[in-house]
Parts: sequence; structure tokens; C-alpha cells
Amino acid sequence: MTHKNYSLAACALAAGLLVTPAFAQTSTTGSSSSAKGTERSEKLQNGSEHGTMSAQDHKFAMDAAQGGMAEVELGRLAAQKASNADVKAFGQRMVDDHSKANAQLMQAATSAGMTPPKALDAKHRADMDKLSRLSGAAFDREYMSHMLMDHKKDVSEFEKQAQNGKDTNLRTFAQQTLPTLREHLRMAQEVGAKVGAMNSNASSHSGH
Repeated sequence: MTHKNYSLAACALAAGLLVTPAFAQTSTTGSSSSAKGTERSEKLQNGSEHGTMSAQDHKFAMDAAQGGMAEVELGRLAAQKASNADVKAFGQRMVDDHSKANAQLMQAATSAGMTPPKALDAKHRADMDKLSRLSGAAFDREYMSHMLMDHKKDVSEFEKQAQNGKDTNLRTFAQQTLPTLREHLRMAQEVGAKVGAMNSNASSHSGH
């Protein structure tokens, strides 16, 4: 090989060595971007990524939607099956108030960029099935026990959202709904005491 040809071959080899790392870096970057895209897709499918909504706001909206729908369905059941007139009236009040609150929540959640669930989950369907198999005094007692437990939990969660929620629409919804929930808890305690519901004599949450 002549000196000239040897020099050309050496230059070609050097150029190849320079191109190879650059190609490797491009491939690695492409793989990394692909992995991140797949991870984000999985998060969206699993509901663990909420766009601009915080995880707290998303959980509150989901829980409030499920709880609100359950209150309406159980209220209808109580209005039909309860043997005590006060329990019947309480059930109808739940239908009226929570139907209104559910519509307000739907509007607030939609404005926040999410779509709340439109059907009860397995846990709340199980509660419905359990109560639907009862009748008479047993139904009245179990339903009001359930209402006491639910509304203590609701008041606590709505208070947290009213104070610490990041989304303005959901925080305002929590603030506006809290007085109604506190009234429901007070009523549940009074009616529950009449039918022997569990914890019916407990004081209202946070002194309200």
C-alpha cells in the first residue's frame, strides 16, 4: 500500500470511530424517550397521572363522586324500604341534597379537567346489596349506622379539601357543600338514636 493510500485509510478509520459514538448516543436517547412515553401512557391508563390536577384533588373528586352517587341510591332504597317514618324522610333528604351536590361536583370536576365516574364501584355496590336484603327495623338500624359512618367521613374529607385543596373549583365546591353535610350528620345522629343505630349518640364532628 502506498503512503497516500495508507493515509486515506487511516482518515476513513478515524471518521468511523467518531461517527459510532454519536450514533450510539442517538440510539440511547431515542430509547430513553420511548421508555418515558410508554411510562406516561401507563400512568394515564392507571389513573396515576392527572395532568394539572394534584393527586389530592383527583382523589377527593373521585371519592366525593362515588360517595354522592351511593348516598342517592341508598336514600332511594330507604325511602322505599324503611319502616320508620323519620328514616324514610331522611332517605328522601339524601336523594334531594346529594343529587344537587352531585351535579355541582360534576361541573366543578369538569372545569378542573377530569370526568368523574358515572357508576358505583364494587365497594358501594356491595353496600347496596347488603342493605337491600334487609327489611323493617333491621334495615332502619343498619342504614342509619351506615349514614352516620359515611357522613363523619364525608365531613372530615370535605373540611380537608376546603382548607387545602389546590383546584379552586373543587375547593369552592367543598366549602359550599360542608354546611349541608354537617346538617346531614346532625340529622343522622338524631334519627339514628331513635332506631338504635351504632354510634348514634356520638357528638358532631369538630364540634359542628
